[in-house]
Formats: sequence, C-alpha cells, structure tokens
Amino acid sequence: MHPMDLTLQQSFPSVMVPRFGELVPLEATGERLLIAANGVFLEVSRPWLRLVRRVGQFDVKTAVPYGVADETTDLRCGKLPAHLIGEFAEMARSAMPNETGGWIVWNSTTCAFRLVAVTILSHGRGHLQYDRPALADGEVLVVDCHSHGNYPAYFSSTDNDDDQHDVKFAFVMGNCLAATPSLCLRLCAKGIFEAVDRVPGDWYAAARVQEVV
Repeated sequence: MHPMDLTLQQSFPSVMVPRFGELVPLEATGERLLIAANGVFLEVSRPWLRLVRRVGQFDVKTAVPYGVADETTDLRCGKLPAHLIGEFAEMARSAMPNETGGWIVWNSTTCAFRLVAVTILSHGRGHLQYDRPALADGEVLVVDCHSHGNYPAYFSSTDNDDDQHDVKFAFVMGNCLAATPSLCLRLCAKGIFEAVDRVPGDWYAAARVQEVV
C-alpha cells in the first residue's frame, strides 16, 4: 500500500459494525467510518461530543455480515449556560452596525464554559473575517457565534464554506437592536449541517434587550 494511503486510512479508519457483539464507542478525538448492515455511518468524537450519523445507504439489498448502527448524539459537555448567549448579545450590540464573532468554549478538565472574543481582521455591515482565538489548555470550541447586525439571522453560502470541516454548533444572532433578536442554530460535523428547529427559549430570554428599571 502507498505510504500516503496508509497514513490517510490510519487517521480515518473504517470499522465493521459487529453483528453479535457491541461496538465500542470512539472515545479519543477523531473520526471513523462505520460499515453497517443499514448503511455507512460517520462517527465523530470530541471531548465535548460524540456523534454518529448515516452518510450513505446501499442501493441493493446485498446481505452483509455486519450489525446495525444507530444514529446518536452524546453531548458530553452538558447544557450550555444561557448567560453566555446574553454576553454575546451584548457584544453584538456593541459592535453595531458591524458584524462580530465569538467562541463559546468548554474546558474538558474543569467542565467550565466561557465566551472568548475572536481576533477580528475585517468586519462591516455584511461581512466578518477573523482569526481563531487562542485557547487555554483543555479548552475546545463548542459554539461558533457571529452576528448579522441589522439583518436577520440565517446561514449564508459563505457560512457553509467556513463550517464545512468543523465540528461545532454554529450560532447566528440577527436584528441585533431589536428587543428580541432573531436567532438560528445548527450542528456542524465534517460537512453535515443539522438545523436546530427550535433555539432554546432561555437563549432568547438571555439575548433580549434588558430593560432598565
């Protein structure tokens, strides 16, 4: 086998799903393909997430000696604190009318979340370019946040290109000066984009403009 092929296959192996035994979940950070009786599945493992999704199905009913795989989502980091969405909302309003961005990260050692500002290279009313922020030891990206200024929240073709290779939640806040901004959220996993139909209600509550009493 060509050395480059060997390196690629070691970094992204294929595993046959056992028919009678149990598939041991991938614990270390990485990805692998699961070949199962009901299709081909992508398994992704990060300190904060383990995800299995079907990425292909068989065109013919050929009998294969493998077991069945199930799609699953294990959010290892637990629920994200809504107050960090409120912190980002304040950041987005302060940047108006320009777009801005931030990362919500999780520390796999302390299990603490925090919001980190990105290093902005260029931004305006309809664009944002930034460098990924430096993270502390044990910290990993969970939610990649950016704002749309006065425009509604949505995912653009540029966002699709930017998110193609990441494993994260992507979050957009639009209509940033409205009493209740527009929000959209999706899960990104190596080219898989899954829209979250209902953004959590406490995220909306945290993003609202707080009235001064």
